[in-house]
Amino acid sequence: MVDRQDIEAAAARIAGHVVRTPVMEVSGFDLPFAVEMKLEQVQHTGSFKARGAFNTMLGGDVPDAGLVAASGGNHGAAVAHAARALGHRAAIFVPEMAGPAKIALIERTGADLHVVAGEYANAFQAAQAYEAETGAAQIHAYDAPATVAGQGTCLREWEGQGLRADTVLIAVGGGGLIAGALAWLRGARKVVAVEPETSCALNAALAAGEPVDVEVSGIAANALGARRIGQICFDLARNFEAQSVLVRDDAIATAQRALWQERRQLVEPAGATALAALMSGAYVPEPGERVAVLVCGGNIASDPLG
Repeated sequence: MVDRQDIEAAAARIAGHVVRTPVMEVSGFDLPFAVEMKLEQVQHTGSFKARGAFNTMLGGDVPDAGLVAASGGNHGAAVAHAARALGHRAAIFVPEMAGPAKIALIERTGADLHVVAGEYANAFQAAQAYEAETGAAQIHAYDAPATVAGQGTCLREWEGQGLRADTVLIAVGGGGLIAGALAWLRGARKVVAVEPETSCALNAALAAGEPVDVEVSGIAANALGARRIGQICFDLARNFEAQSVLVRDDAIATAQRALWQERRQLVEPAGATALAALMSGAYVPEPGERVAVLVCGGNIASDPLG
């Protein structure tokens, strides 16, 4: 189990390699209350994933065969970026559904990119085969202690920036980010897991009492499209009683547009998913409850300036 000591060590390890991302308190979005936000879409390669990638590489030896990662796009870009920064070889496996912008982002790092048919699970199988064949070290997108500890530095950093919220809403795919948040907060604040109705691995696992396979689709599937929640996330979510809510694709799209129209924040659907829970009423705070939203990614499907 990942704990605060692991996250403190990760923060010291990755200092100078990642961006200290900005926070703001905003009103609007047709909400009767203000919302604190942390803008992780301005992190290296457009998502929080660089935190876990750097922590993994800096925390252990990298074999001569280099590194390998499977990803819906954001994790692959982060691993490729960190590998280039630290002088390592990296092979990245992504599904076609990652989309042209994320694929192009990885290509620009110079990594050895493999695009496979299907979804994240298919890319992961291909990465496992590459690992077995070459001896490269696998950097898991979400279900590895070093990855989770690295992602946990996001909430540690936010608290150091003056986070006041009683409740933090976080979008969930495989669960690395929310697992890191839960490991850092340890019940001190309520954590609400927000997933699309059509890609809801954590919600299904909590209902079943164990991780189970789910079908994956929808506008956020290339970032939140894990077929099965990570065991680390599941254990932490159950131990610290994370609340789980689901949102529709149209609510995610509405929140994505609102972030652009009201705050000029250009984010991918996954990055708007946590806000969608507030705007759609999937999560309704109690009177006086202070809420915060973690905006997790900005790699939209088509590069607006491409």
